[in-house]
Amino acid sequence: MTVAATDSEIVLLPAGEWRARAAAHRERVDALVGPYLTARASGSKHPVIDFLFTYYGHKPAQLKRWHPGFGIALADAAEYAGTRGYHEVAAGAAWTADPAFLEKRRDTVEFVARLLSATAARPAQLSCFGLHEWAMVYRTDDVRHQQVPLRLGTAGTDAVVESMQLRCTHFDAFRFFTPEAVPRNVEPLTRELQVDREQPGCLHANMDIYKWGFKLTPLIGSDLLLECFELACAARELDMKASPYDLLEFGYEPIRIETPAGRAEYVRSQADIAARAETLRTRLLGDCRALSGH
Repeated sequence: MTVAATDSEIVLLPAGEWRARAAAHRERVDALVGPYLTARASGSKHPVIDFLFTYYGHKPAQLKRWHPGFGIALADAAEYAGTRGYHEVAAGAAWTADPAFLEKRRDTVEFVARLLSATAARPAQLSCFGLHEWAMVYRTDDVRHQQVPLRLGTAGTDAVVESMQLRCTHFDAFRFFTPEAVPRNVEPLTRELQVDREQPGCLHANMDIYKWGFKLTPLIGSDLLLECFELACAARELDMKASPYDLLEFGYEPIRIETPAGRAEYVRSQADIAARAETLRTRLLGDCRALSGH
């Protein structure tokens, strides 16, 4: 059914239906990261998974909360009162994403649409071999993940970087390169050129689909956001398997990109991630374009 709200029609989900979907969403999140969250609550750190919550800054409790997306109202949803981006409709009978919140986020919606569209239009480049992580520890003793050792040691890590061309296209990886690694990249990267450089083979650009999704919460639905998070988990795992770190203690068998076989394995896995990302990027872009039309 529909109810009138702010001069538009919105779909109203009955309480029984949306509560079941919300519960299923929480169960999927728990299945994915439940053991990690339990360990984290006891003070344990994880060099692979922590990144998904610390760098991206979207808290587990936020990820667990289900949102239907713009244009859908939740009946009998008093628990959404005070939730950022929501407002009350139908004389208190329902809560939905607020058109006023969309208006505040319109610049972000339009930027995300522009970035996703530009990225999708380029051919995938699959020749970086995950060397961005190696470039972050090149010729330095300041190792980012100090609780785990470098698999090849400092000298061996530096030698790998010096044996191959750095081909990073993602500014938010490039900005963590050591000063000595920066000039070794095939081209300098800047924030201003982000839209002009990101390409669909990039592991971090594909991970970031999740970031752009949660920045638009609650305007996009949590079903899509969780799929983006699942992809980010897979991409992060590949990222760190190919990194210079020894993560066997955490159950990660290395992808030895310093060898031809390791590079071939990385490219196959990178292409799989890119294929999954293509679908999600298209869906999120479609949502952004729909939001831009309101």
